[in-house]
Amino acid sequence: MPRTLIAGNWKMNGLRADGQALAWAIAEKARAMPVSGPELLVCPPATLIDIIVEAVADSSVVVGGQDCHAAQSGAHTGDIAAPMLADLGCRYVIVGHSERRTDHGETSAVVRGKAEAALAAGLTAIVCIGETLAERDAGRTLEVIKTQLAGSLPKGATAANAVVAYEPVWAIGTGRTATAAQVAEVHTLIRHELKGRAGDPDMVRILYGGSVKPSNAAELVAVENVDGALVGGASLVAEDFAAIVEAAG
Repeated sequence: MPRTLIAGNWKMNGLRADGQALAWAIAEKARAMPVSGPELLVCPPATLIDIIVEAVADSSVVVGGQDCHAAQSGAHTGDIAAPMLADLGCRYVIVGHSERRTDHGETSAVVRGKAEAALAAGLTAIVCIGETLAERDAGRTLEVIKTQLAGSLPKGATAANAVVAYEPVWAIGTGRTATAAQVAEVHTLIRHELKGRAGDPDMVRILYGGSVKPSNAAELVAVENVDGALVGGASLVAEDFAAIVEAAG
């Protein structure tokens, strides 16, 4: 079985002092957890990556970016290249989060380009996919997931360099969570679709994201083909993030 991964997406939150304090608290809790437990990942804003890498250096916590550009360098004001993230000490990068797809109009083709850049830089790409409420209500969930996965998964994806995160858009930051049956249906489809699209498809980790919290983490991670969670708001509270990790372990 793939090792469980619990990833915290801090989104656009945190200044240096509180970001560092949060990282220290998470690292302290990680040091008290079994080495054989879930892998812990935090993805802070780009402005905090360097100090977060330092803050968790003596723990099992790893660091990732929240986005990257498809190009390795160039005239792309305000963007961050995957090699820059790797240079800072990142191991992962999130690509295709629904907030990027919605706020910045990112298509699956754009996401795929970013994921390919991540792999080229030696990073593991966390490729996000998920349907809107309108798409679910129209009975198009599985169709949307298949299309997004096919369009977003990078060339050369394997269990060693790619993670898929299913985040129903209607459950992100809303307090609503998909039922275990809904999660199982989508994750089973993703696992099936990975065959022929990724190396070691049975070992590629598939995360669930969407209002994951301490009270529902154990139930969600227990679902077949759920290999961890991509956590939003709850990752900004060290006690909650640690509780999710413990529930998933």
